[in-house]
Amino acid sequence: MSVEVRRGSVRFVTRGEGRTTRHSFSFGDHYDPENVGFGPMVCHDDHLLGGGTGFPDHPHRDLEIVTWVLSGAVVHTASVGPPSTVGAGQVQVLSAGSGISHSEIAEPGAGATRFIQTWVRPDESGAAPSYASAVVGDAVAAGGGLVPVVSGRDSAAVARIGTASATLHAAVLDAGESVSLPDDPLQHVFVATGSLARFSLAEPLSAGDALRISDRPGLSVTAASPTQLLVWSFTTP
Repeated sequence: MSVEVRRGSVRFVTRGEGRTTRHSFSFGDHYDPENVGFGPMVCHDDHLLGGGTGFPDHPHRDLEIVTWVLSGAVVHTASVGPPSTVGAGQVQVLSAGSGISHSEIAEPGAGATRFIQTWVRPDESGAAPSYASAVVGDAVAAGGGLVPVVSGRDSAAVARIGTASATLHAAVLDAGESVSLPDDPLQHVFVATGSLARFSLAEPLSAGDALRISDRPGLSVTAASPTQLLVWSFTTP
């Protein structure tokens, strides 16, 4: 049983023209053999883009790619699915399967664009690629607790991925509001905005910090300020 705090201040950082990315796990030239993933999660990136900047066309395969926009908007073009613009209050799922190419560019005029992107290994390799986006909107709101947003198993989620063990939950908390975390064996709790109060197993957490929880069910966390949480949980390692 463990609860590990991963501070945003020690994440790997990649900078390019008009963009900054903070990586939770080893990525590209950043390598730490002790930090290559968490269960089936192999990438959890926090991207900040200036208008008109981003990631030109590039390939992927055998990944479930989930994008959650916190501010601004991402113009997404791919070899599967229609071109789309994904803004705050929406979630995007790209199942790369046997292979896709896509681009992600911050919409000009939308202000600074920040989005969290997670890559999860699928249950099957070489599947047909697919694309989906969904409006989450008011379903995630203060007082509503954790809401399943993307899942391979929970029918209440607004979007599906090809990893049966995985669910992405989101929560918006007022200052002083508490939320119970999932009971799944693996949980990745990311403070997207705001902060969490100290509790028995961890010091206070700020935006960009994360908890990696293994085999520790029944935990709850409390917001120290208005906060948005993104919680991935996995039923198996």
